[in-house]
Amino acid sequence: MRRLRTLVTAASAATFLVTAGCSGYQGIYDVPLPGGADLGDDPYTIRVHFRDVLDLVPKAGVRVGEVPVGAVEEVRLAEDGWTAEVVLVVNRDVQLPSGAIANLRQSSLLGEKYVELAAPAEGTDAGGGTLSDGDLIPIERTNRSVQVEEVLGALSMLLNGGGVEQLNTITKELNAALEGNAPDIKALLRNAEELVKALDEQSSDITTALDALNRLSSTLSSQRDKIATAVEDLGPGLEVLERQRDQLVDMLSALDGLSEVAVETVNAGQEDLVANLEALLPVLRKLGEAGSDLPNALELMLTYPFTDAAAEGVKGDYMNLYLDLDLNLKEILANLGRSRQNPLHSLPIIGDLTSPRETDPDDTSSVLPIPGDDRYSTSGQNGSSGLGGLVESIVGGQR
Repeated sequence: MRRLRTLVTAASAATFLVTAGCSGYQGIYDVPLPGGADLGDDPYTIRVHFRDVLDLVPKAGVRVGEVPVGAVEEVRLAEDGWTAEVVLVVNRDVQLPSGAIANLRQSSLLGEKYVELAAPAEGTDAGGGTLSDGDLIPIERTNRSVQVEEVLGALSMLLNGGGVEQLNTITKELNAALEGNAPDIKALLRNAEELVKALDEQSSDITTALDALNRLSSTLSSQRDKIATAVEDLGPGLEVLERQRDQLVDMLSALDGLSEVAVETVNAGQEDLVANLEALLPVLRKLGEAGSDLPNALELMLTYPFTDAAAEGVKGDYMNLYLDLDLNLKEILANLGRSRQNPLHSLPIIGDLTSPRETDPDDTSSVLPIPGDDRYSTSGQNGSSGLGGLVESIVGGQR
């Protein structure tokens, strides 16, 4: 056993001397640790940015799903001067998506720190491709777990002048408040439950109201300048109202007196008013029975003397008129004879026009005047009166 220990010590010393003799030796960190991850013949390098690396040291492990896949090569300050940059060396056989995340973990309560690499959560854009040599995992995709020191510090703050004594006081006061008030507390809880249920049932209405309030706020925000102008212009109007306050008060007082008089008038004439309304009821009933006939009649009355059909003859700025003129002298004289204002009464006509009698050929007293013949004219040369004048007026004047 003693010989074995001697051989192991000699081998370790020889390895250290050989390593120290190499030109790239930089201290104890270059000495390989037993049980480390297998990096392979051609590992690749990944850079990771952390806000705080705590006590992470070089040669710390890099794991994927609790399996060692690499080691921490270097811990340095990033170019921005505020974050830490950790350089990882990973076995090339380990393929990670380009959107991979990195977390700083601790192997046990007092164990070593290591970097855990993992694929992004489901539903997160992982990007295309895989991590390759020199890629960077930005600070947005890194995090760290709570450290034991932080937990112990918070517990110490709580115990040493923290909230323990306050919790004791709060517990005592709650017990004193609840003692003897159990029914009221239960009723309060039941009312609170009903309130929560009612709010839950009206959640859609509340959401709609909030959305409408949001739109109103957006509208008011877009019209802020107009509202400010309106508020500024409202000042002169308020000044006018201030100056006319006495007049407004007098007007309201007079209006109050008028309302009293109106009430007294209505009360005094209540019976007459009711009688008038009852008398008006048959008229309104008949108007209701008339239905659409009354509007149609009013529409026709307003078009007198032209009906709605007359509008069809209007062509632009002129009107087409179709006239049938009957110049049958016998029919004209018969129509005039039936008229109440008969112009034939002043004519020197003897006998019945419809059944003429035989007369002396030389007797001209019963002969109808012929238009244009001066022999039968009764008013001189013009012939503007008598039957001749009437016929001339009908056919368009003298010839």
